[in-house]
Amino acid sequence: MQDLVIRPLVAGEENLFDSMPDPLPQLRQIGYADGLAMGGYRPETTWVAVRSGRVVGRAAWVLPPGAVGSPWLERFDLDAEPEVGAALLRAAHDALGGPRLYYAAMPAHWRRRPDVLAVVQAPMAAAQLAGLVEGVERLRCTWSGAPLPATAGRYAFRPAADAAEINALVARIAEPDILTGRETALAVGGVDLATDPVGWLTDLGGWRIALDAGEPVGLIGTAGDACYPLIGYFGLLDEAARGEMLVEAVRVLVDGGAREVVADVDAYRVAAVAELERTGFRQIRARVVFQPQV
Repeated sequence: MQDLVIRPLVAGEENLFDSMPDPLPQLRQIGYADGLAMGGYRPETTWVAVRSGRVVGRAAWVLPPGAVGSPWLERFDLDAEPEVGAALLRAAHDALGGPRLYYAAMPAHWRRRPDVLAVVQAPMAAAQLAGLVEGVERLRCTWSGAPLPATAGRYAFRPAADAAEINALVARIAEPDILTGRETALAVGGVDLATDPVGWLTDLGGWRIALDAGEPVGLIGTAGDACYPLIGYFGLLDEAARGEMLVEAVRVLVDGGAREVVADVDAYRVAAVAELERTGFRQIRARVVFQPQV
């Protein structure tokens, strides 16, 4: 690695970052120049590895303006051996004051696609060599107009009365099925979407309670005026209600004008993933979380 140069960018070097071809153009990701213009990306938190005048590795940490958390690694591309990527990450971690979370974006069903595996294996190995530990995989799914399945009509739905009622139900739901934008809520607002969703999904008009014979069996929090219409919180007290609740969540957003609905779900929640697909959602990407060792 004698001819390898690892360094942060300086202002005006956006073209250097973009000189490396995008290895996964099928992913819907914000462009680096746009990220700079919006203030999330910064030259000093963007690093490159240059070999013989060519960028062979790039890493960009992001922190939106006004965020209360620490920058996280959003873009990490590598056209070199994993050891080069690990050296790049270690140098940046030293400058950042220590390792940071890495959200590795992948195309949908990436584990079953040899062409994608050939691209992502090197940066994933580099992250592990740099001391990051692979954690949970989260799937992003979208509904974009598919016919909704018929429901038995067993459950009734009503708006939440107030934040206190929502919080009381949240306290009874150990693990919500869907938490869309959980990472952003934590990094930007310092809000844990699983335990304090009203702290992030503040419009109480987007909340619905599922009822069986008058008793609450589930809770839905939607947002139609975020970056895109989404199911922000979806928690069950009765798993049998999952299908009807998903249909109701989509219906609430469509009635508000949505043409597309986004939902994030952990890959290990097999029943939730299957019900999303039955409701007409399709996977568009995955994000694998790499965490610093504790």
